[in-house]
Amino acid sequence: MIALSVAAVLAVFLLYTSIAGGGTPALKPSQLAGHTGRVSLAGLVVGPVTGDAHGAGLHFRLRDIGSKPGSLLVPVVYTGDLSDQFKVGRHIVVDGTLKNGTFVGVPGSLLTKCPSKYTASSSTKQ
Repeated sequence: MIALSVAAVLAVFLLYTSIAGGGTPALKPSQLAGHTGRVSLAGLVVGPVTGDAHGAGLHFRLRDIGSKPGSLLVPVVYTGDLSDQFKVGRHIVVDGTLKNGTFVGVPGSLLTKCPSKYTASSSTKQ
């Protein structure tokens, strides 16, 4: 009897989460136009990087990963902690909203992808 009740509660939860979502949409810079509300933006950091992440904000631009130089750039302003790995040319993901053409990052949401975790090591190369 208890197992049946637990199963029913789990079924309702799964149905609710599948309908309501509950996740933040993940977009690349070329998909950002026209989106409102909070999204996760993933892209390649393009310089120059100016400002202060713990002051008025760090300013940089993002473009789609794998796109050519000269492609669509989205200006970003971010305040909060940064990884030591953050720099021009790194792939990042940051949550935020688009306001007046600039993506405003949520403090503490910026993640830098470490390239060494996504490339083959010398021992696996042949």
